[in-house]
Amino acid sequence: MADAATISTSESKPTSAMSRPPAPAAPITPGKVAIWLFLATEVMFFTGLIGTYIVLRAGSAPTAYSNLFSPGTDLSIVLRQKPEGLVTTSWPRPFDPSMNPLSVDLTAANTFILMASSLTMILALSACQRDDKRKTALYLTATAVIGTVFLGIQAFEYNQLLFAHHYPAGVSQTGHFTPDVSVFASCFFTMTGFHGLHVAGGLVAIFALMVRSWFGAYSSTNSHSIEVISLYWHFVDLVWLILFTVVYLI
Repeated sequence: MADAATISTSESKPTSAMSRPPAPAAPITPGKVAIWLFLATEVMFFTGLIGTYIVLRAGSAPTAYSNLFSPGTDLSIVLRQKPEGLVTTSWPRPFDPSMNPLSVDLTAANTFILMASSLTMILALSACQRDDKRKTALYLTATAVIGTVFLGIQAFEYNQLLFAHHYPAGVSQTGHFTPDVSVFASCFFTMTGFHGLHVAGGLVAIFALMVRSWFGAYSSTNSHSIEVISLYWHFVDLVWLILFTVVYLI
């Protein structure tokens, strides 16, 4: 009888182990921790850039820019003569082509394009979590294409500013808007250039996700990579909204 009880006890142990509920998954994966730490450093980086822009703008002289003379011109003597039509300001005003060459309309459309890529990225992650592999691949492809269009329009804007268009004296003494013509130009190319590099880096990752998704690499149990890249992509889009507001609209 003792032997039978021992056998019964030993046979019941595996059954008890099998009926034990699985351990809950970790709510935060190492990848998420890593991307949030990385994004924290990116927040500090762009905060430094935008903060520097604001300080330089606030400290700019009231006559730093005008519609008739190139940026940096000493207007102390000119102002005594009171030339007709002269308008001075501490910083180039939006929608004023005599001092500000930036196309707000074009960039507003480009901003909408970038925001659309955030939507397709959300849809890609949602489709992946539903195990819809075809829509996951389609939405990732759409995100990659839309992001590439954004960069293409930005490259077109850079070409217009640097080479293709000739601007009045109030924008640049050379007729071209290059980083060395004014503090405003230096800030513009530094901030938008670094953001463009971040977009390009994100696109490399999204293209990699896109290629793998067409081979069915992602599912509801393997969506971590898409989730991590989507966090980065949404951050890049948010930074652009701030840059567009601060540089183009204010």
